[in-house]
Amino acid sequence: MKNVPIAAGKSSFGLVDTQALREALEPMEGLVILDAACGAGNYTLALARWAGLHSRIYAVDLWEEGVFELRRRIGDAGLSHVQAHVADLSQGTTLAQESVDLCLAATVIHDLVADGKVEGMLKALARTLKKEGRLAVVEFEKKPGPPGPPEALRLSPEALSTLVRPFGFSLTEIRPVGEALYLAIFAKV
Repeated sequence: MKNVPIAAGKSSFGLVDTQALREALEPMEGLVILDAACGAGNYTLALARWAGLHSRIYAVDLWEEGVFELRRRIGDAGLSHVQAHVADLSQGTTLAQESVDLCLAATVIHDLVADGKVEGMLKALARTLKKEGRLAVVEFEKKPGPPGPPEALRLSPEALSTLVRPFGFSLTEIRPVGEALYLAIFAKV
């Protein structure tokens, strides 16, 4: 099978404190939201519920099997405001420039660093986010696991901020969103 990401089929969603994540991402009603590297869409479906029918949710991943599963789940749930696409965000995006209000990248940045593809994705997200748009990154705390990847692959909030800042983002908040996870929110400046 081609285009299978390192963590294909694994999701951190079951480890996340969904109430804490939802509160941190508010407001979402009526926004255009991108779930970057959505996998099979556990975060996507939560975003769709939280943001409501007046929002537009785009879910993108290069893992075809995951996106096809997400499309099935979207259809079963009757979520007409959600679209799932197969694409490698490290190669860019077909979404219009400055068209997205909020982008969620959940436990994927460390994998892209390991693959050497993080710059391409961060360029794509910077291009796609509106001015003052928010980039919300969920990552595993920099400590031994399990759960999650080996400690050597994990990004501390400081390392994440150093990685993201050159692409036009400013850190606005860091908060825990589970026993092993943190959320860093960046504003596009």
